[in-house]
Amino acid sequence: MKRRDSIKAILVGTVASSVLVDACKTADEKANASTSADSSSTTPASTIDRTKVEAEIEAKLMAETFFTAHEMATITILADIIIPKDEVSGSASEAGVPDFIEFIVKDMPQNKTPMRGGLRWLDLESSKRFQKAFKDCTTQQQIAIVDDIAYPEKAKPEMKQGVAFFNLMRNLTSTGFYTSEIGVKDLGYMGNRPNQWNGVPDDVLKQYGLAYTEKELKECVSFDTKA
Repeated sequence: MKRRDSIKAILVGTVASSVLVDACKTADEKANASTSADSSSTTPASTIDRTKVEAEIEAKLMAETFFTAHEMATITILADIIIPKDEVSGSASEAGVPDFIEFIVKDMPQNKTPMRGGLRWLDLESSKRFQKAFKDCTTQQQIAIVDDIAYPEKAKPEMKQGVAFFNLMRNLTSTGFYTSEIGVKDLGYMGNRPNQWNGVPDDVLKQYGLAYTEKELKECVSFDTKA
């Protein structure tokens, strides 16, 4: 099983649960975000159906910046190592995962220190091995470090901090990817779609000695003939 397939299998249940929880909110709890967000803010209003409180919190978080440009570049590289572009869909960065991670650490502050500390650990480890920051290393050098922290069962004890950081990074990346438009299409989810039914098949009707009358056939829509 490919890495992307493994991540997909793990995430389907988690993502589906969160989507269901959100879907269970009553319509009365929700309000149009365009009218509830701070009208004086330059941050674009969300197009997602939000309660007034949710929209205000989202607008506040979107106006803040947590990661530096250096950190965002490193996050982008790591995200694309975890979920690269393939023949089915785009990469994690093309799905907007770095921006998702920037948002989620502001929305869930308990992730700030582990993420910033992990990024710092990554650069220190990279400097120790290759005398440069992780983002400036070659792809081969970056993969060499990732291979040492991506497999907890095989990782050396001294890689413990890196393993913990990569586990968090992998969780955030897969969650961000499979809740994006690209990720949902990658899962093959088509959403609710209308069905076309032409009635009981002829062979089934004949089996029970039944048939539609001429009047029924004339009045009913036939999708085969695009009537």
